[in-house]
Amino acid sequence: MTLVDTKAVVLVGGLGTRLRAVLPSLPKPMAKIGDQPFLGLLLRQLESQGLRNIVLCTGYLADEIEREFGDGSTLGVRVEYSKELHPLGTGGAVKHAETFLEGLPDFLVMNGDSFLEADFAGLVRVHRMHGAFATLALVSVENSGRYGTVRTDESGRVVEFCEKTGRDCPSLISAGVYVFSHAVLDHIPVGQSSLERDVFPRLLTDGIYAVRQEGLFIDIGTPADYAHAQEFFARVSSHERTSAKA
Repeated sequence: MTLVDTKAVVLVGGLGTRLRAVLPSLPKPMAKIGDQPFLGLLLRQLESQGLRNIVLCTGYLADEIEREFGDGSTLGVRVEYSKELHPLGTGGAVKHAETFLEGLPDFLVMNGDSFLEADFAGLVRVHRMHGAFATLALVSVENSGRYGTVRTDESGRVVEFCEKTGRDCPSLISAGVYVFSHAVLDHIPVGQSSLERDVFPRLLTDGIYAVRQEGLFIDIGTPADYAHAQEFFARVSSHERTSAKA
């Protein structure tokens, strides 16, 4: 399946308050991983799977992001900017980008502060097969206490979203990568809203599906997670350099 006509919406407008201790003057997606911003990794991942039309939903310190990536041409992608004048949350940010999504039957949405080794074409394929309103990428984590969890039936249809429990136990969580049908935009109010708390629960009866992904999942939402991401990508880079010399 080709994704050349599909757009990816990347949510990069958050305040990143939990990372202020280590990123006092940068938006969270600009956190350096090795020698490049974390957002650069996400854009390269999208480009590598054929998603080259990208909308960045910016807000906090938006100019820093636009100055770094411009029109995206240096990465082989086309970047457009949907800039929030005040925080809109994940749902509000998607709604605010509606003018960039006209004429598209569906589109990809992803959080700008996490990395998932995902099969984007596979997600889109499942989404279209079910005629779903939304399709979520799920990943299993050992300690799910700080995440909301997702319960599905045997067909992969989501039957329940569970709030954060604070209990560290293995569970399936949303990995922050979604495929939305254009009709989802009609169910997101103008203004501030959360996809997870306000939008998804209301769409359960319309049809939300989920696809489990087995690849790497890294969240940089806290200083500890950010340090872990830096260590992981440093090890990967070191291994690649060693392999290249061999």
